[in-house]
Amino acid sequence: MMSLRRLLRVPALRVSAAFAAAGVSMGLLASPALAQTEVKIAYALPVASHYGAAANAWGAAVEKGTGGRYVFKHFPASALGGERETIEGLQLGTVDMMIASTGTLSNFVPDVGVVDIPFLFRDLAHARKTLDGPVGQELLAKFKGRGLVALAWGEQGFRQMTNNKHAVNAPDDMKGLKIRTMENPVHITAFKTLGAAPTPMSWPEVTGALQQGTIDGQENPMSVIVSAKLNQVQKYLTLSDHVYSPMVLLVSPKLWAKLSDADKAVFTAGAKDGAQASRAFVDENEAKGIEAMKAAGMQVNRIADKAPFQAALAPAFQQYQTKFGKALLDRIAAVQ
Repeated sequence: MMSLRRLLRVPALRVSAAFAAAGVSMGLLASPALAQTEVKIAYALPVASHYGAAANAWGAAVEKGTGGRYVFKHFPASALGGERETIEGLQLGTVDMMIASTGTLSNFVPDVGVVDIPFLFRDLAHARKTLDGPVGQELLAKFKGRGLVALAWGEQGFRQMTNNKHAVNAPDDMKGLKIRTMENPVHITAFKTLGAAPTPMSWPEVTGALQQGTIDGQENPMSVIVSAKLNQVQKYLTLSDHVYSPMVLLVSPKLWAKLSDADKAVFTAGAKDGAQASRAFVDENEAKGIEAMKAAGMQVNRIADKAPFQAALAPAFQQYQTKFGKALLDRIAAVQ
């Protein structure tokens, strides 16, 4: 028969074991390896856009690659402000990640403005090969000196023009048009040279300005024109392909400094996944977008002969060559 002392000792052992097991469980729950970090990613357009496609693919790759230790919290549709303010937040570390247009970024990294030169790229294949190659990677490296970490080139597509005055078929049709541009010296120079009145404006203000007639039109890739439903405030769509418009997937230096080398590799690979997702979105939606705008009542025309526009822009090209260097422009032209 078990002694009274042994009867009293058994439950005590079981209780001790239970507390020990609970301690192990609590230790596992509190383990830093399983902690989840939420990172804020901002972009100018809705989730259902090429920006959203890039952000979602980037987030999915990072979450998978880090075993769920990092998750993205999205702030689409300029929820954290215009691009300039958000880029400044990225530099300060109040924003963790961002997808931004080169139109605004050229104010922070002037060298990147070279990709915004009108009629610089022959087609999408030429643009993509240039940005994925040495020229594009050298440009991304320049962001570090400006308090930004640039990981990959995403895509918006070729920029087109819309307005409420008339169809644009020749350079003379540009004269006097108040066209919203980004705060981009390269774009502003081009439109001034064509005789238009470029009006720099933050993207969140554009729809209201078009409704009120403060500006006559704007220029953007089809992906933006469709996702922003500009057919509701614009009558004429001109397929000009005047500028190829990339975007850049960025991380704040503050977040970047906290990442291990392994996590940096995951974030970089994820950014490249995001870039490819944006390109796929553009490919799929370009033709669909044009047809959708026609169906919505916009009057659509295409500029088949770009030579008159290129000739009219000759004075601007002289300025671009002085600013960015003939050697760089020749390197880009030589990419096959």
